[in-house]
Amino acid sequence: MNEEEAIYALRTMFYIRRMENKAAELYRLRLINGFLHLYAGQEAIAVGTKMSISEQDSVISAYRCHGFAVVFGVPARNVFAELMGRKTGAARGKGGSMHMYANQFYGGEGIVGGQVPIGAGLGFAQKYKGTGGVAWTFYGDGAASQGQVHEAYNMSKLWNLPVVYICENNKYAMGTSVDRHSANTNLYTRADLIPGVRVNGMRVMDVREAMKFARDYALRNGPILLEMVTYRYYGHSMSDPGISYRSREEVKTTQTERDPIELLSKLLVENGVKTEAEILELRENTYKVVDEEMEQAKADSYPEMSEIATNVYVKPLEKIRGKAPWEIY
Repeated sequence: MNEEEAIYALRTMFYIRRMENKAAELYRLRLINGFLHLYAGQEAIAVGTKMSISEQDSVISAYRCHGFAVVFGVPARNVFAELMGRKTGAARGKGGSMHMYANQFYGGEGIVGGQVPIGAGLGFAQKYKGTGGVAWTFYGDGAASQGQVHEAYNMSKLWNLPVVYICENNKYAMGTSVDRHSANTNLYTRADLIPGVRVNGMRVMDVREAMKFARDYALRNGPILLEMVTYRYYGHSMSDPGISYRSREEVKTTQTERDPIELLSKLLVENGVKTEAEILELRENTYKVVDEEMEQAKADSYPEMSEIATNVYVKPLEKIRGKAPWEIY
């Protein structure tokens, strides 16, 4: 990883972390309603993924999707706007926390494991059209035992589709630890004939290299499974304080010893790429940008009631090609 890539990774993780922490504040102020699933702690996975894939690839994820929206070009302003139900949101204020979309990014899925068969379908499309692309399909440890996930494994292997399945194992499915809901906690081994690799999901360089390997493998041999071992700092959603099933000490230890931002910052300092002062300046400048975008989103308007039944059907492709999701009206 060269200096430019390292700074991109660090700045983007700072950006996502600040955005998610500010979203938590907006929720407590009741400016965000409904569900809110935050990505703080897992930033290295979304960032490492973006650093590894090609333009023809497709990505679909579970409902903890804000970080993916950012790396695929959705500014924090449009994420905040979506969370607050404003018309400048990534889904025009009608989707909320679980429904962010961008070019290449087919969004979050509100049904546990529901996106995995869709990911297999995206892989089928890649192979059928001969695009040379890969379908990246993300899901959580809680979805790993869903029947539809294993059906998708089977079909993708049967047809040798270019699909990379990525399990973001943040250790807790809602409030249930992995060893309480899974007889086999080695989630990377769960796909029978599909090979699996366990990856340190807290180190952005490990994620990036694993993704590069997996992409090459999927194009040559068909599906592969990656288990990204990570951790979420907030509860399952903002309605979950996250302290009834794990200790504050566990969370604090992870934040101190395994935080993806701290690990990369330390690496850059140790190798003489950046000083601690330069990293602090980068963080403060990035935080300022996010804070300004949050204020812009708070001033944005709500959708008109006449919009409530729109966007049920897709507009003709020529009317939306080249536009960002929040620009499609």
